[in-house]
Amino acid sequence: MVLVIFSCLLLIALTTLMHYEVLSSLNLRLPALAMPSRAKLLVVIFAAFMAHALEIALYGFALFGLVQYVGGVGGLTGAGDSSLQNCLYFSAETYSSLGFGDLIPNGPIRLLAGVEALNGLLLIGWSASYAYIAMERFWGSGSGDGES
Repeated sequence: MVLVIFSCLLLIALTTLMHYEVLSSLNLRLPALAMPSRAKLLVVIFAAFMAHALEIALYGFALFGLVQYVGGVGGLTGAGDSSLQNCLYFSAETYSSLGFGDLIPNGPIRLLAGVEALNGLLLIGWSASYAYIAMERFWGSGSGDGES
């Protein structure tokens, strides 16, 4: 259980730092791009999507590593086993709080699933907030038609 708790804390720190670096990089580089505001918004959305995909993968690989290489932490039951593919799928549905329920964690890794859902909610909210701020910044500086 201690290893699962440590993993949760490490994953929160890593995903937060990854997200910060992506949004910080966008904040510095986006104003200098010579492209229409609509295209800048697409850059923001795709960059945020890629950040979330990497964070989901990080959780998925951590889950797979814990389940496969550490004894006594539990596993995934339900429609599949604890394969890497299923761990990545479970991570995506947990991070996004979609929660189909076809794969169910058991044992101490249930804590990891709960932490991932909360962390995903916060990071998705952060991305949405940044996208809104970027829209205000670039659309407000244009000629009124959404282009700058």
